Amino acid sequence: MRVLLVGAGGVGTAVTKIAARRDFLTHMVVADYDLSRAEAAVAALKEHGDRFSALRLDASDEDAVRRALLEENCDVLLNATDPRFVMPLFDAALAADTDYVDMAMSLSSPHAARPYEQCGVKLGDAQFEQAARWERSGRLALVGMGVEPGLSDVFARYAADELFDGIEEIGIRDGADLAVEGYAFAPSFNIWTTIEECLNPPVVYEKDRGWFTTPPFSEPEVFEFPDGIGPVECVNVEHEEVLLIPRRIDARRVTFKYGLGDDFIAKLKTLHELGLDSTAEVTVPGPDGPVEVSPRDVVAACLPDPATLGDRMTGKTCAGTWVKGTKDGAAREVYLYHVVDNQWSMREYGSQAVVWQTAVNPVVALELLAGGLWSGSGVLGPEALPPRPFLDLLTEYGSPWGLREEG
Repeated sequence: MRVLLVGAGGVGTAVTKIAARRDFLTHMVVADYDLSRAEAAVAALKEHGDRFSALRLDASDEDAVRRALLEENCDVLLNATDPRFVMPLFDAALAADTDYVDMAMSLSSPHAARPYEQCGVKLGDAQFEQAARWERSGRLALVGMGVEPGLSDVFARYAADELFDGIEEIGIRDGADLAVEGYAFAPSFNIWTTIEECLNPPVVYEKDRGWFTTPPFSEPEVFEFPDGIGPVECVNVEHEEVLLIPRRIDARRVTFKYGLGDDFIAKLKTLHELGLDSTAEVTVPGPDGPVEVSPRDVVAACLPDPATLGDRMTGKTCAGTWVKGTKDGAAREVYLYHVVDNQWSMREYGSQAVVWQTAVNPVVALELLAGGLWSGSGVLGPEALPPRPFLDLLTEYGSPWGLREEG
């Protein structure tokens, strides 16, 4: 399989380190707007011969991406950029007649009049609007194939197929006990994306009501996370699983809750109150005259790169899917989960836990596609594909998952 990887940041670089150990990969072109980042990712893999090459590429330039896919004879485009670039990359892959995989879906926009009650444009709507074109092409766009969304959707499919006869609720629950030494505020994941998902109106799905929204950070609950992480307060956050899972799995309710913590929430609220979460450009003085800049991009530039925090980080991160329903006439609750210890991921791969946990899942998916264990056409989420091959291969990668009976 020949892969065009677009984005050589923390997750993209972790993808290269994981994929380098797998035989399914014939060649990976590592592309980034900053050529030095792509070259650094490739240079770190010298012992793997010529299976990796670097390329400067603007992810917003659909035609340039299409040409790169054709010139490099790639089978699939793996999108490791932030969600702003989903649509040009998604469209370029279809134009080049290649498959496509991403880890975050096309952006949402709130309802103009009732943002905390009704959905406006939902996450992924722009991609699903083109599903028929992808089906006619015979190509697959596998969307939301990170850890959350991604592995969490695989867990939901596994629960529906093998663990339950009927499902009342599927709730994605994400928590960690990670700490970063030396910083008062150092998010472990891309702050641009974090602001987007945490300050947008969260979406909830109910079978009798459909999709609807609530205020940010609503419905707090304390969830007990495994492997020593312990109790963490989780709140509603906008996330793709709530838009993906109900398309394929019959559940009365679907939610996503994230363990953010009071301090993190307070800082996000402050950014919002000051307008620093905005993506609309403002004019500021510059040495050569006025400069147009996005406040959110300034925030991102002022914070440490999450990919560089591994040496200062301790603790574990947990992604998982809690499911409540019935099996053989009896009530049942389970939590399917995946835990990564930062000490382990740094020792084994040189990548901090959060970016490594995100990166391993699309690599597993690519291997399944290359081997024919996963296949399809159209725009599909992970919950549309058989879960067992994925979970078995994830364990083979040396990162097993767990199942805890609740109650």
